[in-house]
Amino acid sequence: MKLRITRTQAVVVAVAISTLPLFAINAAAQIAVSSNDGKVVLNNGIVNVPSNPVEDTVTIINLGVSPPKVIAEFKAPSSVTGPPQNVAVAPDESFALVAATMKLDPGDPKKLVPDNRLSVIDLKANPPAVIATLEAGLGPSGTAINPDGTQALVANYREGTVSVFTISGKTLTAAGKIDFGDPKAGPAAIAFTPDGKTALVTRDGDHRISILSVDGTNVSDTKRVMTGGHRPYAVQVSPKGDIAVIGNQGANVGDIMPVNVVDLKGNAPRIVNTVDVGQYVEGLAFSDDGNYLAVIPQNGSNLAQSHPFYNDHGLLVVFSVNGTTLTKVAEVKIGQWPQGVAWSHDGKTLLAQSMVDNALAVVSFDGKNLKVTGQVKVTGGPDGIRTSGR
Repeated sequence: MKLRITRTQAVVVAVAISTLPLFAINAAAQIAVSSNDGKVVLNNGIVNVPSNPVEDTVTIINLGVSPPKVIAEFKAPSSVTGPPQNVAVAPDESFALVAATMKLDPGDPKKLVPDNRLSVIDLKANPPAVIATLEAGLGPSGTAINPDGTQALVANYREGTVSVFTISGKTLTAAGKIDFGDPKAGPAAIAFTPDGKTALVTRDGDHRISILSVDGTNVSDTKRVMTGGHRPYAVQVSPKGDIAVIGNQGANVGDIMPVNVVDLKGNAPRIVNTVDVGQYVEGLAFSDDGNYLAVIPQNGSNLAQSHPFYNDHGLLVVFSVNGTTLTKVAEVKIGQWPQGVAWSHDGKTLLAQSMVDNALAVVSFDGKNLKVTGQVKVTGGPDGIRTSGR
């Protein structure tokens, strides 16, 4: 059963693809990039390839207007496998990257096999479009661009490595890999610190978080790791640079899972606080001022209906941030099998993805309350989302 939205709320913000005008992205826009997986559906807790899958897409959304408006949608490979941070947007919003972890098996279209593609999207083109398709490692997942827009890192989930790319303008050049020495380490997501000198990599396969050192184009593994929870997944660093947060997925059996808070001000990053959130933490994002954290627990909405902890909706939860302390402010019901979340620059609007609804919920936030006010419909299930941040 899908989350019901009232008639007042059901303001469909998306425009039918056949009638999308060819917009250039103007200077006033705030760009959110949603990647959408057309290859899979959720049937009573089981992920299957549908009989007639649609092609994966990317939707470009102006989050700087109310209600948010679709600028363009076009075909590009993506995958719901992995954290909803397979999208990265350049600091100047000139281009975006989308990684594709899985693809249809050419020999058996009812099965999925690991992909290795990384799409480069020109956001300034009219209309926005894929301008290059690169090879990362096997199963590219979490993707990050450094604050200067000169380097990108891609976590290769199926290979136990991180691909390093240098960036010049909108051109990416492969510059080596970091190998964790275990193909099953499951590097999932990556986040740079604001000075660009450190990157954190979650390792879903062996329950660790690696700390990378970045010195110009040289990226190295410090061999220092943190251990905070079972299956660390999404990660983001606060715009203030003082903390990072890491969401844990657990075993997807109904247990309440935590978000870890990482202190970045000491001699080395370390986990100093843990906050319980909900079942199967998926997406998370700081507001641009770093004062709030949005978290998406799947809340049992991805489980079979017979499961004792099944719910017919996901959740969007917002915490206030005071140093290393997170305090719950509000939560709201959103669609089933939810994925990523993104904030508007002013902190008043959020987009929350639902794979089952093939839509992003538009959610207002006034500092105390969350309210679903509409939807942005997309082609396929929205699986990853990012903005440029500040």
